[in-house]
Amino acid sequence: MLNPSLDDKGIVDLDAGLEPVNVEQRFANPKADIDRDQTKNWFRRVLPILLANRRSFGLGITLMVTTMMLGVSVPALIGKLVDSIEPTLSTGEISDFIFLVTIILIISLIRFIGGAIGSYQLGRVSNQLEADLRSVVYNHLFTLSFSFFDKTQTGQLISRANSDIKTIQMFLMIAPMLLTSLLSFAFAAIYMLSVHLTLALASMIAIPLVFFLSVKLRKLTFPLSWLTQARQADVAVIVDENINGQRIVKSFAQELMQVNLLARAAKKLQWVQVRSIDVSAFYNPLIENLSVLGSVFVWVYGGWLVIQGEIALGSLVAFNMYLMMIQMPFRFLGWMLMLEQRAKASAGRIFEILDTTSEIKDKEDRVEMKELKGNISFKDVHFAYADEPILKGMSFEVEPNETVAIVGQTGSGKSTLVRLLSRFYEVDKGDILIDGVKLQDIGVKNLHYHIAQVLDEPFLFSISIKDNIAYGRPDASMEEIISAAKAAEAHDFIQQTSEGYETVVGERGYTLSGGQRQRLGIARALLVDPSILILDDATSAIDVKIEAKIHKSLLK
Repeated sequence: MLNPSLDDKGIVDLDAGLEPVNVEQRFANPKADIDRDQTKNWFRRVLPILLANRRSFGLGITLMVTTMMLGVSVPALIGKLVDSIEPTLSTGEISDFIFLVTIILIISLIRFIGGAIGSYQLGRVSNQLEADLRSVVYNHLFTLSFSFFDKTQTGQLISRANSDIKTIQMFLMIAPMLLTSLLSFAFAAIYMLSVHLTLALASMIAIPLVFFLSVKLRKLTFPLSWLTQARQADVAVIVDENINGQRIVKSFAQELMQVNLLARAAKKLQWVQVRSIDVSAFYNPLIENLSVLGSVFVWVYGGWLVIQGEIALGSLVAFNMYLMMIQMPFRFLGWMLMLEQRAKASAGRIFEILDTTSEIKDKEDRVEMKELKGNISFKDVHFAYADEPILKGMSFEVEPNETVAIVGQTGSGKSTLVRLLSRFYEVDKGDILIDGVKLQDIGVKNLHYHIAQVLDEPFLFSISIKDNIAYGRPDASMEEIISAAKAAEAHDFIQQTSEGYETVVGERGYTLSGGQRQRLGIARALLVDPSILILDDATSAIDVKIEAKIHKSLLK
């Protein structure tokens, strides 16, 4: 509950819902989320996102099944066509022959159209699932606290949000093919059993052994698939660090060391992939060729049955075509099992992120601060990174409109105070209050709306200078942007750039000097006109004269 003394509509508004929503939403959020029940298997957890596009998915599956059922009728019709050849030659009556040919051509045309539309719909659904799952991961990353990113490598996150999701999408795009193949297997088996029981059983003699080998392949493939995705992520980490740290690498002439580091990681990835190829090279041909045994039995035994007059030649032709349908699932069963195991491994790595909960959470009865006076109180605050204590019983107070400088030696916790005030981390003990309200009682986004901070190394995006300054207020007018730039003593150097405020800075703003980046960071913070402004060594790269002018502007 709120402290009654603070229930002042000028300070606290429970219905305000004030959050820094500064940009109109250009893309809709995913229609569904993954199933958060961690006891379910990976497919059931992804299923809600898949079913969010149930119409396209249902249409695609329906068309694929329909075309499969039509396809199952073709061998029987071809068998009848073969049997009609001899009567046609002897009587000269071709109407039945032409009729069967016409029916087969019509069915083939319908299968072509239905298959094309069905494949398009299922491909569309699988790609939408990829986009939705990537959005779910990306949105979830924004909810995680800084402690998660402190111990997680960027390359690992990039790998999971890209290649792992792509692996799942690829499997789900191919999986309906296996479903239709299994259904065609069932219908074909029923037809074959109805034609001749012994011949049908002889053709399926290899199925139990194929099933056993498939289970064995599945068990061997899963750990290798997990290792493959993990090794790919390790390579991505090294590449990411080398690209971002290329200036350090070159300045210390350590290019060869970094190449060797990447080579070692690539070698580990190569070993896993070669091992996967070894397993596939042994089991896949074995599974595929075992099904050929059925063909041998059919041609030998079936030919003898035709000679004996027990079955018609057309039935034997149809029987062999159905046998191909039965063999089809086994021809790519090993490949499908490998894809499924890779998708399972990738899903597990993605769920490691999605199942991580943030340490920073809003309360249900959180306070929404409509305005801030700016009173800040630290009361007996203790904090430690992991097991390393940083703050021990820190207490101080800052009054509204007061400017306070905090100095201390390196590692004394100055930057930590900034992170705690913005609630990037939770205190271990004690309280931090703003206008008498505990930080934990204030909505996180609402808190960030009122606080702006400028770090010693401000992050700039690869966009124009104007858009970097207006990042917190995209709707700001050009006059407001220029005014903020002038207050930060950035206007003059901006005018000297090639395109002025439309000049696109390089990645992280490295086309600008350190001092110029800091001045843009200050301008960005001033434009949002925060209730609380924090400068964390924000003028360390700016010369003394310009720094004095900036301080003078801040006092206005």
